[in-house]
Amino acid sequence: MEAETGKIYRSNYKDKYGRPVLVMRPSCQNSKSIKGQIKYLVYCMENAILNLPESQEQMVWLIDFHGFNLSHISIKVTRETAHVLQEHYPERLGIAILYNPPKIFEPFYMLGRPFLEAKTANKVKFAYSDDVNTTKMMSELFDMEFVESAFGGKDIADFDIEKYAERMREDDKKTPQFWKNGYITESPLPLEKSNSDADSDEQAKRAEENEEEQQDDDATSSVESLSVKN
Repeated sequence: MEAETGKIYRSNYKDKYGRPVLVMRPSCQNSKSIKGQIKYLVYCMENAILNLPESQEQMVWLIDFHGFNLSHISIKVTRETAHVLQEHYPERLGIAILYNPPKIFEPFYMLGRPFLEAKTANKVKFAYSDDVNTTKMMSELFDMEFVESAFGGKDIADFDIEKYAERMREDDKKTPQFWKNGYITESPLPLEKSNSDADSDEQAKRAEENEEEQQDDDATSSVESLSVKN
């Protein structure tokens, strides 16, 4: 339920620094459950971390405020979001871009800002589609060919829950490997051998060495026999 409107999803592109991008659309809020909203946020954060390249530890938030009004969000959710971000993912946010926030959002943000640490608050950037500085910032961060049109990009496709769910199912299969190894490999890792397997391998190796030694002895005997005859 939490995912079906596309209120939060990991985009299929990264920024120019290789950071995964979480797209957030507050106007698509479809749940009044604070627990459910925070649980889904954590899932999305973990999925973004799962898709981090080895050279990167942070992600980007792109927040689309089209159609937003204050009924779509609450102080409690904002406070819990700030708590989760700062207590459990303190260095994971690289930048949060608030795109086209309405005027009514500014006083709401000022109410929520005290819940943010200074270093987190400094990562929050207000962006507007009619601002040249926003255009410059976006083009410096992203290949706009792949960015959603809501953020000034050229991708006009709508959010497709079926396709997104399939992507998440594939990612979920990788999660156990990630938690075990700390990274994802392109192919399955070899299984660890049991002691019995290791013993069998050692016995096979010794048998092979003995066979090679026997062949060498036979060859030596043949040469010596020929020498005697001659």
